This record gives sequence, structure tokens and C-alpha cells, in this order.
Amino acid sequence: MTGTALAAACAAAAVLLAAGFVLGRLAARRGARAADPDLGTPVERATFHTLHTASLAAPPLRAGLTEDTARKAVRRLRSLLGTEALCLTDRSTVLAWDGPGESHHRDHVLEQVAETLASGRSRSAHTGCAQDECPLRWAVIAPLTGEDGVLGALVAYGSRESAVLVRAATEVARWASVQLELAELDRSRTRVVEAEIRALRAQISPHFVFNSLAAIASFVRTDPERARELLLEFADFTRYSFRRHGEFAQLADELRAIEQYLALAGARFGERLKVTLQIAPEVLPVALPFLCLQPLVENAVKHGLEDSVDDCRVTIAARDAGAEAVVTIEDDGVGMDPEVLRAILRGERPSGSGIGLSNVDERLRQVYGAEYALVIETGAGAGMKVTVRIPKYRAGVHPTAR
Repeated sequence: MTGTALAAACAAAAVLLAAGFVLGRLAARRGARAADPDLGTPVERATFHTLHTASLAAPPLRAGLTEDTARKAVRRLRSLLGTEALCLTDRSTVLAWDGPGESHHRDHVLEQVAETLASGRSRSAHTGCAQDECPLRWAVIAPLTGEDGVLGALVAYGSRESAVLVRAATEVARWASVQLELAELDRSRTRVVEAEIRALRAQISPHFVFNSLAAIASFVRTDPERARELLLEFADFTRYSFRRHGEFAQLADELRAIEQYLALAGARFGERLKVTLQIAPEVLPVALPFLCLQPLVENAVKHGLEDSVDDCRVTIAARDAGAEAVVTIEDDGVGMDPEVLRAILRGERPSGSGIGLSNVDERLRQVYGAEYALVIETGAGAGMKVTVRIPKYRAGVHPTAR
């Protein structure tokens, strides 16, 4: 079973068991009275209430286990279980409390959860409260787990010992743990994206820097003014490529960086490199993953010029396609065997073989989904055409993202 399937199964089991717990409490209170047909049966209303409450508790937990997220989630989790009080802890602190008894129970919580934090197993225990008016007599302590083990605990308080509460609290803690694991996966994905950007920068750094400086040096004596202009282009390009903020950029900024790259490549290859740009102005503000297009242009130049003795034409086009912007990068170079291309995209080729293609393809899949993977048309001796589709409107992606 995959991690995603396991997470879904755990979430479903937790919600269903919690629903059963809530349903039992509601049934005991309401008895067998007939349901209002407009509002559904008691079972239907209780199920809706449980699922709705769970859906409200999930978003804070998807941001990780912190004091702020615990404070936002604890009231929903208590409502889900219907307990007298509930608190959430990490391994060293009580993060949030909902319900009565906090003033005299909070100081003893970490002592009660210590065993669960060490063993990773749920347990129930008498609270030892000596105040007659306090309803918190029993505590069920369930671990909150993540990829790195036990992150904290969920403590549900009741007025009496209850096997149903033990089971329900354990399952709700498992459901909460799934949300925390998803939060960790989100952070891992962000780290992967950052690592991929660093990999692209590493690819740019030694190869491109050496060749660019060598080309600039060749003009220092013969054409000092052009050498100065190229140095400015080189400085702007490297400043943009090595910036440290933002996963997204505007298409206009990416195209400007590409123009700078092509100016430096042109200084090296001279008249052998011919470039055509066809850009629709209306797509310039569209946001796309940072440093997404330049590796594709670099690949076109490499296979069009470095691997050939002939001239090469690189055509870069960006057009409006309704809800999408479509960018194509085409060269008339040596092309590539389709089987070799498929191996590169699967990550089966040695490091340095098409790293730009595979890296960009993977990033597009992660950000937009598999339907936005690169579309590549090529063949041995037939050049290459790479098509990138960018959705204009996507949650969390804005044209001004930097």
C-alpha cells in the first residue's frame, strides 16, 4: 500500500470511528424519536456533523504541530470527541487546552504524557484530581506521530473511565497524525523543489560561467564596449539565477533572463546561433516556476550548436491559450532518440545527461499535476520542440509571485 493510500485509509477509519462515537452519544440522548424529513435522520445529521467538524480541524494540523495550529484545532477535536476537556502537547510543552480544569490540571499534563511519548502507545489513567466540582476524573492519552516518531500527545478528559472514549480518542489521534504527516510531506516537497533549483544553479555555475567569461575575455582588446555590455548581461543573469527568494517568477522576468543567456551564448558562437522570439504581450505577467525555461533554452543551444558543426536556429514562442499560457522552445539541431529521451525523463541516465529536461519536467508535475508535464517532439537528426503549458489561474500562484 502506498503512503497516500495508507494515509487515506487511516483518515477514513478515524473519521468513521469518531462518527460512531458521536452517533452513540447522540442516539443515547435522543432515543428513538422520529427524524425531521427536512433535516435527515439522526444518523445522517450526526454523520454530517462529524465530517464537517473533522474538515474544520484538518487545515490547522496540515500546517504542522505548533502552539498556533494546536490552538485552532483543539476546540474542533474536542467537539469531535464530545469530551469534558481536551489538550494537545508536543514533546515538551502543553500547546493548547479547551474546556474546564486547565488551571489545576495543566501543570501535571507532561507528567501524564511522558509514558506515551516514550512508548508511542495510548493509555488511560486516573487524573488524581481532588476537587469535588471538577469533572475531569479520567484521561485518555494518545500519541501524535509523524515521520520522525512521536511528536506529541492528545489528552482527552472524561468524568469516568470509558473504553469507547479510549478507542475514539486513539482513532482521532491517528487521524490528526495523518494530517501532521501530510504537513511534513508538504515541507519535504518544498525542500525537494529548493534542492532541484540548487541543482539547476550548480549546472549553470561551472559550465556556463567558464564559457561566458572566456567569450567576454575575447572582446576585451578588440571590442571593449561590447565586453562591457556582456559583463553587465552576465552580472544581471547570474544575479537573477542565484536569487534566494520565491519559487515563482513572471514569464517576463524568465524571458529577460533568457535574452541575457542568449546574448552571452551569441558572443561565444557568433553567427552560428540564430534566435527568433515570438511573444504575446498578454502572457508576460503569467507566473511560472522560477528558472523553468532557461534550462530548456540551454538544452536547445547545446544540442543545436555544441553537438553540431552547423548553424542552429532557436525559436522561442509564448502565446495565449485561454486559461493557459503555452511556451514552445524549438531548435533545428541534432535532436535525440526518443528512447534516450524517455530514459532521461525517467531519471535513468547518468548525472549531467539532460538534467535540465528531467528537472523541469518533475517540477511542473509537482506544481501543476501530471497533465502539465513537458511535451517533447524529437528524433535523431530532427531537432527538438519542447512545449510548456502554464495554467494562468491556480490557487497559491499569483502573477506577482516572486
